[in-house]
Amino acid sequence: MATPRLKDKYVKEIVPALKQRFSYKSIMQVPKIEKICINKGMGVAVTDKKLIDVALEEITTITGQKSVSTKSKKAISNFKLRENMPIGVRVTLRGDKMYEFMDRLMNIALPRVRDFRGVSGKGFDGRGNYTLGVKEQIIFPEISIDKVNKISGMDITFVTTAKTDEESLELLKAFGMPFANKN
Repeated sequence: MATPRLKDKYVKEIVPALKQRFSYKSIMQVPKIEKICINKGMGVAVTDKKLIDVALEEITTITGQKSVSTKSKKAISNFKLRENMPIGVRVTLRGDKMYEFMDRLMNIALPRVRDFRGVSGKGFDGRGNYTLGVKEQIIFPEISIDKVNKISGMDITFVTTAKTDEESLELLKAFGMPFANKN
């Protein structure tokens, strides 16, 4: 099996560029993406149990890896929520599947967003991780619009080994993440 395009780009172009930019002494200090976590909260699944199955299938189709449902930790009567009810879907991607998903996200899915002007640069958490929200799952070409009966979004978190947000920003820019220009 061939190595993913972004993995090759990381080894051949990004590592030397970041090593020089931040003057690291070793290439082991250069930040890398550890994993990508995709989370889809389905609060409306309290009333309709089939929505969780649909969401599981969608996320599995988008990522190419089996997703799992998340369950509520405690009961909240105002929301008609009981403990251990399925209320969301998540999947964690690592290795080649992570690079393949990232490639599809940046080059195919994000440009399909209506009025796309780039992703916000405000999604950093102070520890080098970046989270972006997607409002519609239909931006992914794997999802057939005809079969979708409810538009829902998801959170995509890039977990990196970067120590600061600046290093993480440069890493994601080097991969080709389309950040919006600040005015």
